[in-house]
Amino acid sequence: MSEKEDLAKQKAEAAAKAKAVALARKQAKEEAAEKPEGEMDIAKQKAAAAAKAKAASLANKQAKEEAAEKPEGEMDIAKQKAEAAAKAKAVALARKQAKDEAAEKPEGEMDIAKQKAAEAAKAKAAALAKKQAKEEAAEKPEGEMDAAKQKAAEAAKAKAAALARKQAKAEAAEKPEGEMDAAKQKAAEAAKAKAAAAAKAKAAAAAKNRTAVQESEEVDTPSEISPNQSKLDQIVSAIESHVGQGALLENYINRLSKDVPTLVANPDTYFSIAKFLRYDEQLDFSYLSELHGTDFESHMEIYVHLHSFKMNQSVALKVKLDRDTPVIPSLVPLWSGANWPECEAYDLLGINFYEHPDLKRILLGEDWKGYPLRKDYEPYDVEV
Repeated sequence: MSEKEDLAKQKAEAAAKAKAVALARKQAKEEAAEKPEGEMDIAKQKAAAAAKAKAASLANKQAKEEAAEKPEGEMDIAKQKAEAAAKAKAVALARKQAKDEAAEKPEGEMDIAKQKAAEAAKAKAAALAKKQAKEEAAEKPEGEMDAAKQKAAEAAKAKAAALARKQAKAEAAEKPEGEMDAAKQKAAEAAKAKAAAAAKAKAAAAAKNRTAVQESEEVDTPSEISPNQSKLDQIVSAIESHVGQGALLENYINRLSKDVPTLVANPDTYFSIAKFLRYDEQLDFSYLSELHGTDFESHMEIYVHLHSFKMNQSVALKVKLDRDTPVIPSLVPLWSGANWPECEAYDLLGINFYEHPDLKRILLGEDWKGYPLRKDYEPYDVEV
């Protein structure tokens, strides 16, 4: 058969189809004009069904005729095209029918119809996705299957989250202002309750840790009497007998410094106590091993560490000074080793030791402004 004969045949078939469609429409109009409204709807539905059946029959017939003339490779392509066209046509018809039905329904039924259509579309999409996933899974090896499952799971989670957000927004948009405020308040209260619970749990954990630390400290702290307690009692008794009852402000065993007996002197009796410790025949603290000053912000403090070779015992002597006018007698007349430590305390903290033989700055120049070891020290020249 020549090309001209094929074209003529196709034109004749097209003309026949067009004529059949025109006649069907004309007949449907004539019947509709004679029928009442109820019968009209039934007639329309029957006519639409008949037209669909006739169109499907003609399409099948044409497809068979074309398939008989085509080789196997072209047949597969034609099938795919036909299936795609059928799907597209079915989707278009479904949309059109939904629109027609929606146009006839009141507002309440419209919302229900939309919800049903949305649910049906979701179910159809889910079914298609599952079918496609199964087909792809059948073709993939085990390693790719796991990766595909993970991706599918992640995609499903993301889709579910997006739908939940969209639904929440839609519900929020439909709620009146009063309900919106109530929802916000509930959310805020829930967030506050959650934060309070977290803070309470954190505080409980911190309290538990503090209790554990305190218990460990109590366990580590020796409960027995210090071996130096008897010597401290002896020294305190001797000072109170020779210097006076109010000479010492405090006395204790310093557990953090090798259980050294510690004496806290009154500024007025500081030199008298030091002199007694130095020259008493029973005590004889002849060696001064350390002297330094400290700024505690609320006051200044002098710490003196003495040792008695006769008693084979050390003792610490402390005195607290007024921070604005830190003045105290020098111990150089009692221990010559106090000379340079007192000059250092004067140089860096500004503590004045009166009756010192040569009190001067030994680290900084005489024209230096301020005392660097004071907590409130500010450099006169910031570039130095």
